Amino acid sequence: MSERIHRPREDEDLLHAAVREAGALAAGYFNGSTQSWTKDDGTPVSDADLAVDELLKSRLLPARPDYGWLSEETDDNDDRLANSRVWVVDPIDGTRSFLEGGEHWCVTAALVEDGRPAIGVVYLPLSDKMYAARAGEGASMNGQLLIASTRNELAGSKMIAHKSILQPHRWQTPWPDVDVGMTTSLALRLCLVADGSFDAALAVGSKCDWDLAAGDLIVHEAGGRVCDLGGATLRYNKRATRQDGLIASGANLHDEIIRFSSGYKPN
Repeated sequence: MSERIHRPREDEDLLHAAVREAGALAAGYFNGSTQSWTKDDGTPVSDADLAVDELLKSRLLPARPDYGWLSEETDDNDDRLANSRVWVVDPIDGTRSFLEGGEHWCVTAALVEDGRPAIGVVYLPLSDKMYAARAGEGASMNGQLLIASTRNELAGSKMIAHKSILQPHRWQTPWPDVDVGMTTSLALRLCLVADGSFDAALAVGSKCDWDLAAGDLIVHEAGGRVCDLGGATLRYNKRATRQDGLIASGANLHDEIIRFSSGYKPN
């Protein structure tokens, strides 16, 4: 059998359609009789998460049998490491908000190629907002071009972060005063940096590939930058599926934020 010709636009169309369908399924569970429980890591999961995961898997894997699979709600194995292209999925990012009847949740999925996202989608079914990007083609929300913040002064900037993270005792150099906001979904935080609603996002501790991959690409294609706390570019589809924190910002603020973040004191 001859090898399938890789056509990125076809992959993009496939992913968009699957994520939109998945969003409709999730919305059908929202505020309904959803069953939920707590996973071993202490995070919530529901039958809606699992149903959305199965739908995405059924749409994406048969269409691209030579691609790997990594999802928050599918048991992981090393098979994906042999694939240069891997679907990276979080069926519902922000499950806690979803279960509480909140709005801060989304369906997020990316196609990772050779360790970096090539296509990314973050879909908010309740507001019908589709954030999307393809490498080298820019980022958009419902077809409108996204441009990240061009602010060049960290003091007074708008940052998505837990307020407790910025307490002076946790850093070698205290942060300047910033206007702090928060949303539970990491993917949504990245989108709010990409569309300029916030100048930056900061998160400490390990963060999962499936929460970050799509939003990482969307920020980059909007002209922003994303890295871990040490300033390293995020690489995906490794054996370990966690990243060392998160920094996302407009390009002008990025180096200054890294100077502060490099002084993080975990203990």
